[in-house]
Amino acid sequence: MNKVLVAYFSPTGTTKQIAKTLAAVVDGDLYEITPAQPYTDADLDWTNPKSRSSIEMNDAAFRPAITGKVQSMEQYDTIFLGFPIWWYIAPSIINTFLEQYNLTGKTIIPFATSGSSGMGKTDAALQNSCPGASLKDGKRFPAGVSESELKKWANSVI
Repeated sequence: MNKVLVAYFSPTGTTKQIAKTLAAVVDGDLYEITPAQPYTDADLDWTNPKSRSSIEMNDAAFRPAITGKVQSMEQYDTIFLGFPIWWYIAPSIINTFLEQYNLTGKTIIPFATSGSSGMGKTDAALQNSCPGASLKDGKRFPAGVSESELKKWANSVI
């Protein structure tokens, strides 16, 4: 039996809505990746080079702290991993999340939200954070993606 986790980071709530729908579609457990220090609107201002998100994304080694941990991660075979696209990749908090677990043998399937950016180099940027896992190609969705479109996509990647 393939046990599924839908883990997501959603500082503005957009990715959360898709993650909730996806978890229902795949009959998976839902887990929110929560930063130890919540992001403010000022932190997320990508036009300000001194904003928190800009500073974090300019340092590939930076790993923002997160609170909590998935209990019994070993029970999951497939992990859908959701986040907004920042600078054409996943936010570095996603690397923090991945790097705290042994993901050997698991399948990781990224999904993202973005106003206009595609997945960019997301898959390549996540590869080193999940050694031993099978990292599938990610997909970007608009905020209003339908349940039927999510179901069709999920069935094609599981």
